[in-house]
Amino acid sequence: MRLLLFAAKLGYQIRVFAEAAQRLGIDVQLVTDRCHILDDPWGDRAIPVRFEDPLGSLEGIHGPAEAIAAVADRPLYLAALTAQKLGLPFHSPESIRKSQNKHTARESFRNAGLLVPKFERFPVGQASRPVQVAYPCVLKPLALSGSRGVIRANTEAEFHQAWERIEKLLASGEIRERRDPADAFIQVEDYIPGREFAVEGLLTRGRLQVLAIFDKPDPLEGPFFEETIYVTPSSESPETQRRIVEAIERAIAALGLSNGPIHGECRVNDAGVWVLEVAGRPIGGLCARALSFNGRQPLEEVLLRAALGQPIEAKLDAGVSGVMMIPVPGAGVLAGVDRVEEAQRTPHVTELLITAKEGERLVPLPEGNSYPGFIFARAESTRDTLEALRQAHGKLNFRLLKTLN
Repeated sequence: MRLLLFAAKLGYQIRVFAEAAQRLGIDVQLVTDRCHILDDPWGDRAIPVRFEDPLGSLEGIHGPAEAIAAVADRPLYLAALTAQKLGLPFHSPESIRKSQNKHTARESFRNAGLLVPKFERFPVGQASRPVQVAYPCVLKPLALSGSRGVIRANTEAEFHQAWERIEKLLASGEIRERRDPADAFIQVEDYIPGREFAVEGLLTRGRLQVLAIFDKPDPLEGPFFEETIYVTPSSESPETQRRIVEAIERAIAALGLSNGPIHGECRVNDAGVWVLEVAGRPIGGLCARALSFNGRQPLEEVLLRAALGQPIEAKLDAGVSGVMMIPVPGAGVLAGVDRVEEAQRTPHVTELLITAKEGERLVPLPEGNSYPGFIFARAESTRDTLEALRQAHGKLNFRLLKTLN
């Protein structure tokens, strides 16, 4: 059986997918954003594409294939177009477009009767003219992910500072190469207070199977929204979890997502559940290692089985699992990380990975888009898991060489 896997050439999950596919006897054909001129430089027979040119790339992708899978946001639209071309189950291109634009997603949620903050988009460059907003508010690029470019403003002065930072980010060469019309706008929303959660699930013909609900125990109040800790299973009441799932299901229907993994984000306060977004992809990068099912079965294997139409009985393994996306310690060039082995020996820590390389430039949010590493822990209680993650992180010492710009 042949499965087309759409992923960035440096995606963390490619190796895990390949190992899971080998166990299942599946031939995985990688579709990735690498140079089409070089002749298979990695020796993996990957189909070279350009994610920023999905229609042009579609011409070079052919069957036969039994299934489609995609990792991360950039490959999703091309994966959806390919599934449509080959007649394979996956999210529709229209639903991916809706979900990846913060303005159209908000409009879809509002039209479906979900709780949404007051929101309005403005063309880039408009901040020099009066913009009537209530404070605190949150400014967001429409098409960036992972809280990149998202800034809270509590005053008019902070608003203009945030606007200028986002404009500069959107004008960078990296973003302009995307050629996404959504990058010509910035959205301004009322700030939503509350506790934040994530939902990992699988869709089959629009029906949601919940794989996990994550608590995010650290307050995410701004001015930037760097995520740190995810813990599952959730320690919230069954009633709160039911309301979270119900809101995510309504958001899924509003976007039109139908077949494949989803990752949803929401906030809960006294007014109810506010869906922030639902993406037609699994949880990003190495964070997937926080999930294991049915006795150490990785999420990627579950996703492969689901893509091939096999029945899924995914029961989370025992214990409370958590992951910390190590916060970027500051702006500069990484000279080294001290006390890594000591941090790894912290009770209940199962794995600690420093993914940033010496000599790599670290850029914090809101401009940055990656973490320097990940810490994983598993214990019998949420308290012990959280304590392990925070203790291990506290032992690490990142040495940075400051840069002039």
